[in-house]
Amino acid sequence: MNQPKLVCRNLWKLYGPEPEKFLAAHGGNPSAEIIKEEGYIPAVRNASLEVQEGEILVLMGLSGSGKSTLVRCMSRLIEPTAGEIDFDGQDLRAASERELVELRRHKMGMVFQHFALFPNRTVLENVAFPLEVQGVDRETRQTKALEIIDLVGLHGRGDYYPRELSGGQQQRVGIGRSLAVEPDIWFLDEPFSALDALIRRDMQDEFLRLQSTLQKTIIFITHDFDEAIRLADRIAIMRDGVIDQLGTAEELITNPSSDYVAAFTKNVPKAKLLRVRTLMGPPSSSAKGEVEGDVFVASAANQILHATAPVGVVQDGEVVGSITAAQVTEALFEAG
Repeated sequence: MNQPKLVCRNLWKLYGPEPEKFLAAHGGNPSAEIIKEEGYIPAVRNASLEVQEGEILVLMGLSGSGKSTLVRCMSRLIEPTAGEIDFDGQDLRAASERELVELRRHKMGMVFQHFALFPNRTVLENVAFPLEVQGVDRETRQTKALEIIDLVGLHGRGDYYPRELSGGQQQRVGIGRSLAVEPDIWFLDEPFSALDALIRRDMQDEFLRLQSTLQKTIIFITHDFDEAIRLADRIAIMRDGVIDQLGTAEELITNPSSDYVAAFTKNVPKAKLLRVRTLMGPPSSSAKGEVEGDVFVASAANQILHATAPVGVVQDGEVVGSITAAQVTEALFEAG
């Protein structure tokens, strides 16, 4: 298996007096009760995860759950209280301030909800700005910026100013600017949450199109489970600074680790998320017809619900199970 792009191990961020000493005094893992009793604020608590090359990992949770703090700790925009952060095998916590600046300039892209475009600079100048900071010559950075402007769907708008663009177009400029450095890892903190529903959907489509072309390693924060389902390879749900559960959307829905995770997934349309292989039973000698195990139940529901016998489930050309109308209706319409 390839080495993960980013690894966090036992990461903590506590606010309060001398938090390092407090952690050490409690064996590096104080309980939530002790943290509260001692008057500390636990922004991130003992968080561990790995992000694979080319993966979209979505962080979810209510406001104050620790999502943004965790992402800022990953890039050391906020200094963690304790724990380890490895980026491409490099110990980020051991990196000097100068090394961190170089990493952020050349290997990390960041997009935030408030994308803070320069109002007195054109789209072209905004997108080219990170290259200007790197000391890239004017002709090279403008050529690169024009390529990115086309990539994010703003062809012909290089001479526009931010005030002349819609909210969605301004967001594209922010995304383009973060791509200018050709980052190895891309951090996006609720980049679409300020947009109305239709523009937000368009931006999700645009984001997926870009990812299919660029194959970046992405950590994406959202509080919208529908958005997470559309974008994520895996989802980490946070609560009170803790990663409550990490897995695919299908895993979170079929096997939630807590009532909190179950509440997050409660209203998700399961037919669009569950795959046939998740619901299938053993092969049946009376099976009629076949359906691929990897297809979503929504795509195969009509065939299965109208079948007079179990339907065979096929994986890689072999029958691996069967599925019935009863299994589909029970999964999709179970009480509670």
